[in-house]
Amino acid sequence: MSRHNRRRSSRRRRLTSGAAVALDEVAAATSVTVASARETHPRGDTAKADHAVFVQGDELDGNTIHVFKRGRGGELTAAGRYATGGRGGDQVDAPTDSLASQGSLVYDDRSGRLLAVNAGSGTVTSFRVRGQKLTDRQTVRSGGDFPSSIAVSGRLAYVMNAGGAGSVQGFRITAKGLEPLRGSHRSLGLDNKKVPLFSSSPGQLAFTPGGRQLVVTTKSANTIEVFPVRHDGRPSRRAVVNDSAGGVPFAITFDRAGRMLVAEAKDSTVSTYKVRADGTVDVVQKPLPNGQKTLCWLERAGDFFYGGNTGSSTVTGYRTDRHGRLALTTGGGVATPPSATSQGVIDLAVTEDERFLYVQNATSGTVDGFRVGGNGSLTKVTTVTGLPSFAGSGMEGIAAV
Repeated sequence: MSRHNRRRSSRRRRLTSGAAVALDEVAAATSVTVASARETHPRGDTAKADHAVFVQGDELDGNTIHVFKRGRGGELTAAGRYATGGRGGDQVDAPTDSLASQGSLVYDDRSGRLLAVNAGSGTVTSFRVRGQKLTDRQTVRSGGDFPSSIAVSGRLAYVMNAGGAGSVQGFRITAKGLEPLRGSHRSLGLDNKKVPLFSSSPGQLAFTPGGRQLVVTTKSANTIEVFPVRHDGRPSRRAVVNDSAGGVPFAITFDRAGRMLVAEAKDSTVSTYKVRADGTVDVVQKPLPNGQKTLCWLERAGDFFYGGNTGSSTVTGYRTDRHGRLALTTGGGVATPPSATSQGVIDLAVTEDERFLYVQNATSGTVDGFRVGGNGSLTKVTTVTGLPSFAGSGMEGIAAV
């Protein structure tokens, strides 16, 4: 129930062209519908031929990444499907979101690698991205049970394991993929089974913009836990445990000034914090309600933020002023009207140029693409159908470049 540190370091985008062997070179069963896709965006047309959107299928019998080419108007065209070499997962009693997290699929621009969790296998897969092609697949153990979120800063990647006691495990990002960082494993001290209950699993792992703190949200414990990160890339032995200002903290993102925003599922609120060097947090703005149900995912696009409300199947827009004060872009908390093909809103992704927002709809098995207006308004430009819909399990995890 999910940029994370962007414009976190994990959103640094750079793609090259090349060739690869796909599971399905073109996912023929996937259809694409485009509406108003050719309109010019007020910030100019910066789309390139190698821009792509990646969707994690999270299939239980074999996890795959569905790749789409992004056109200059934001429209998506199926470009292939790649096996990760691991299995997807499904948390206990998950209502629409099998991984119950944000950040399960991350693209790192510095290394040109796409990182994906295989929750059912306890592994993490990295691919080299070449345009819309994925090559050089590498799969490593995640360091725990049910990996569900990834955070990247510089040459470091950390994985959050949601099962059992929960943990974070560090990796170096190398030319060959991920290399475990010795002495970086830290327990979260949870009391979950190997496959956790969705409401008691941690929501997201995120680096602060400078990479000096590693933050974890824990839903049932209602805490924001911060590990200060040493210069060698290893976290402090124990997390600094902070009480959440709102109920059931879930997704994390940051504004331009480095303030942390946390989406809270209980009352569909967003709280704003300052994260201190010692791991403590100060509340900058108390929980802001959006009038919707079950806000779990939150992404930034410039001075705007977009939240996914899975209980309402809606997307909420927010804006910040120069003082960092957060407000809704619309009075009712709905940035774009819901539709019959947009049910079960879960994870979100924003492109590097901040022109487009892509939204996963778990129940419908669709992804909607929206053009972000200069005032934060959203205009639908594409809908992709035929993706793994939620029925005991379903897709979760999306990245856009």
